[in-house]
Amino acid sequence: MSSTALDRAPLGSVRQMAAEAQLLEPDDVEVARRFAAGDEQALAWAYERWAGQVHGMAVRAFGPGPDAEDVTQQTFVSAWTGRTGYSPERGPLPAWLVGICRHKIADTWARLDRQRRTVEAVTAEAPAPSPAVDTVVADRVLLLGELDRLGQPQRGIIELAFFEDLTHAQIAARTGLPLGTVKSHIRRTLERLRTRLEVDGAALHA
Repeated sequence: MSSTALDRAPLGSVRQMAAEAQLLEPDDVEVARRFAAGDEQALAWAYERWAGQVHGMAVRAFGPGPDAEDVTQQTFVSAWTGRTGYSPERGPLPAWLVGICRHKIADTWARLDRQRRTVEAVTAEAPAPSPAVDTVVADRVLLLGELDRLGQPQRGIIELAFFEDLTHAQIAARTGLPLGTVKSHIRRTLERLRTRLEVDGAALHA
């Protein structure tokens, strides 16, 4: 066999394998059926075919960035873990994914709103900074930085109180901590955050 023939043989094999793989790949209906049955390969096919559509919805809602990426990932994770609730007879799989994506977008908007209200609650007593500084962005950065420094259970309690809107009693039930302990943690943590914001904010706006 000549060197030219040897060079062509692998390329022909690759093309044949690609053509066979394309023929073996099922249509959308079969992917949906296998997805509902728990076939992990079907999950990979579904992501390959419809992740772009889901991500496009998220980008239209939040713009390109981590929020859109998180919504895309959450949509497919939720779809896979909740696949027993999907029936191919009720409609196509991409339409079901779009419905889940809409819910994840709404959940993310709600989370962002809770974060905004947390910033407002904690920074309510902070001194007014120089007008030349964007105070909303500055305070948000400072607050999120301080939250990252909190240990447990304080951080978890604050997140339950402000990000999930739970009452003190509900937090106590969720964490198993006494109600008085929960209240003390929240009070002391808010005082600490306010103090840190005043110190960091004064340094930032000096």
